[in-house]
Amino acid sequence: MIAARWRAARSAAPPGHLDAAGCNVPSDRTLAATVEHLRRERELGGYAAVPGLTAPRAALAALTGADAADVAFLESGTAAMAALLGGWRLPPGARVGFTRSEYGSTLMLLRRLAAERGWTLAELPAADDARLDLDALSAALRRGLDLVTLPHLPSHRGTAQPVAEIGRLCREAGVPLVLDVCQSLGHLDVTGARATAYVGTSRKWLAGPRGVGFLIVPGLTEDMDAAAPALGGHVWLEDPARSGPLPGAARYESAESAVAARIGLGVAVLEHHALGPDAVRAHLAELGAAARRTLDGRGGWRVVEPYDEPTAIVTLRPPDGADPARTAAAAAGAGLLVGVAPVARAPLDLREPVLRVSPPPGTRQDTLDALARILDGH
Repeated sequence: MIAARWRAARSAAPPGHLDAAGCNVPSDRTLAATVEHLRRERELGGYAAVPGLTAPRAALAALTGADAADVAFLESGTAAMAALLGGWRLPPGARVGFTRSEYGSTLMLLRRLAAERGWTLAELPAADDARLDLDALSAALRRGLDLVTLPHLPSHRGTAQPVAEIGRLCREAGVPLVLDVCQSLGHLDVTGARATAYVGTSRKWLAGPRGVGFLIVPGLTEDMDAAAPALGGHVWLEDPARSGPLPGAARYESAESAVAARIGLGVAVLEHHALGPDAVRAHLAELGAAARRTLDGRGGWRVVEPYDEPTAIVTLRPPDGADPARTAAAAAGAGLLVGVAPVARAPLDLREPVLRVSPPPGTRQDTLDALARILDGH
C-alpha cells in the first residue's frame, strides 16, 4: 500500500503537511544520503568525493522515456529553463507559442528573450480551464511556429494538459516542444509527450532535496547549447573552431554544484521507482479527488478543478472578503501546512490569489477534515 510505505519511509514530517506542490518531504534514506555526502566532502575534499551519477540520471530519464546521457542537473527548474531557452539559437523573427497558464518566471524569461532577439510570442488559445484547444494549436502550427513551451501541470491550477496529443501535433509539424514538468514528474505520466526537452525540479512530487533541478533533452540538436558556456559542460581549446559543448545534455551543466542535493535527488527517484510510478499516480489521483470532495463549498471556498481530475493539486477560490494568505496562516496555527498561489505565479491566468492544497502520498482523511473546519471559519 502506497500510503503506508510512504509514511514508513519518513520518521519525521511537518504536521498536517498539505503542500507537496511547494516542497515535499524527503525520505529518511534521501536525507541520509544527502548528509553522508556532505560528510564525505569534508573528510575527502569536495572534488575527491564526487560520485558517479549514471544510475540516478538513468532513473530520472526513464520517467520520460529518455536516456541517462539526456539528463543535466542544474540548481532549479527556473535555472534549467533559463539555460535551455537562453542558449537556443532560434533565428530573429522566430515565433514561440506559449499558454496563458505559463509560470511567471518563464513568462518573464520569454519576454526578455523576445525583446533581445526579435522573437515573436504567440499565445495559444485555451479553454476556460486553461487547457489548450487542440484544433487551435494545430492551426497555429500550420501557420508557423518555431518552438512551443508548455507547463504540463501549472502550480496554480490542478488541471493537466493533454500532453500526448500536444506532443504528437508538434512532432507532426516538426516543431520542438519544451515541457515544464516541475509539477508533473512523479505525479503524472509524461512518457506519451515525447517532448524535445523537459524541465523539472527535485523538491516537489519527486520528494528530493531543495536546490537541484534538471533538464532532460532527448531531442538535442546543433542549435541547442547552454546560455553561458562553462568548463563543466564544454571543452576549451586554443582553436575556437574546435572548442564547444560536450556531447549530450552535459553541455548544460557547470563544474560547480551542490553535489549532495543531486545525490539526494537520485535516491528519491530510485525510491519513486521502487514504489511504482503507476501506483503513486493512482494514489495521488485518489487523494486529489478526496480533497476536492471534502473541501469544495466549505466556508464558501470553491474548488477550481473537476473532482475527477487525476491530479493532487487542488486550488480553491476564496469567498468574498476572504484572504488566502490569512487562511493559510490560520491553517498553520492549527498545524496544517497549505500553500497560496499569488497572481504573479501565472499573471495571465490568475485574477486573484488562490489557496493551494496538495496532499502528498500517505495523507489521511482526518487531515483534510481538519482543513475543512478551518475553511468554515475563514
